[in-house]
Amino acid sequence: MRVDGRVITSPLHAVVPERVRIAVDDARQTRASWRTIVFHKPRGVVTTRHDPEGRTTIYDVLGKAGEGLVAAGRLDLASSGLLVLSNDTQLANWITDPRNAIPRVYVVTVRGEVTAELPGVVVRKRSTRETHLVVELRQGRNREIRNLFESIGHEVTRLKRVSFGGLELGRLEPGEWRDLTRSQIRAAFPASSTLPSIGR
Repeated sequence: MRVDGRVITSPLHAVVPERVRIAVDDARQTRASWRTIVFHKPRGVVTTRHDPEGRTTIYDVLGKAGEGLVAAGRLDLASSGLLVLSNDTQLANWITDPRNAIPRVYVVTVRGEVTAELPGVVVRKRSTRETHLVVELRQGRNREIRNLFESIGHEVTRLKRVSFGGLELGRLEPGEWRDLTRSQIRAAFPASSTLPSIGR
């Protein structure tokens, strides 16, 4: 194998596929065109390529549209909403890096009336039966919102991510997706000096 013309014999040699030319047996490997999408993940679908329990995955839903793409972060089985997928691994890693503190906004419904004041949480509607809220996080820890409300005695019954940085779910229905351009990605994270070069 050659990387940028240099012979590499170690299988452990690290490369960034988007930034180098790779040739195997002197045949240059063609690089897929840069592609990034916003996907509305439905509830009951797992954010993984293969599920040992046989549950439906995001790649089952996406079909050919998901080939070569990796998910930038996750949404748990019971959650729905905006998920970014890309074949640009640097971009996907940058999006999920907690140091970049990209805001994520969720619409949440919980059982019972939430009366506690919680940072980053806005109550839209409440009754003794349930409360509807908007929650903003700066990093996506596993089950963070569910654990937050469970700790104050409220079960989350519905959780949907509606935005990620400047990317909006918009009118996408569950299971639908739309392609993004490089300029849309740059516009979604305008104040981010560490955003990697896109599509190179």
